[in-house]
Amino acid sequence: MIDLYFWPTPNGYKVSIMLEEIGMPYKIIPVDISKGDQFKPEFLEISPNNKMPAIIDHDGPGGHPYSLFESGAILMYLAEKSGQLMPAETRARYRVIQWLMFQMGGIGPMLGQAHHFRRYAPEPIQYAIDRYTNEARRLYNVVDKQLGRSQYVAGEYSIADIAIYPWLIPHKWQGIELEEFPNVKRWFDAIAARPAVQRGVAVLADRLKRGPMDEKAREVLFGKQQYEKR
Repeated sequence: MIDLYFWPTPNGYKVSIMLEEIGMPYKIIPVDISKGDQFKPEFLEISPNNKMPAIIDHDGPGGHPYSLFESGAILMYLAEKSGQLMPAETRARYRVIQWLMFQMGGIGPMLGQAHHFRRYAPEPIQYAIDRYTNEARRLYNVVDKQLGRSQYVAGEYSIADIAIYPWLIPHKWQGIELEEFPNVKRWFDAIAARPAVQRGVAVLADRLKRGPMDEKAREVLFGKQQYEKR
């Protein structure tokens, strides 16, 4: 059994989708990042960077419980544990890993900044909006070009697709219309139609914030609490 410390965000969805795809039993432990659950000492024992998702595998290496944080590392661990969604052959394996690193180093951080400055910043900063919207469009172009060569980003469907897809769900927040990128649009629709993906993005869907962020949540997510020494 896997304990999944989760909140419905792109990084959280990576792991819930993965667990659904490989059919591994898991239990959701909500980490409400708008209320500061990520700063609780018991969570920091598992995720010292105070970010979710994180997991505890109660049947980890050697049959002992094993905790892991960082969504990319979790995807690799689950792929190796299950023998699914990451090839064993060296060339194919590293083709997947390089696109996973592309997501971790580019897609996630840059699209996250686009979300922040386009949607959450207390006042509009046009330079930041333009910078991150333009970078989002550049990254979409990279993915679109790659998907013009293959059905999925690394050849076969893999953890690379699972990592990238959730960050493209809120494409409108990034100032992007998928119709601008026909290969991305074809790939996005195909992944969205997968039953396991649909189950993965339905996890804690009732907890999603539908209206504007209140000031208390804004302070928890973006205020000084983020930077306190722990």
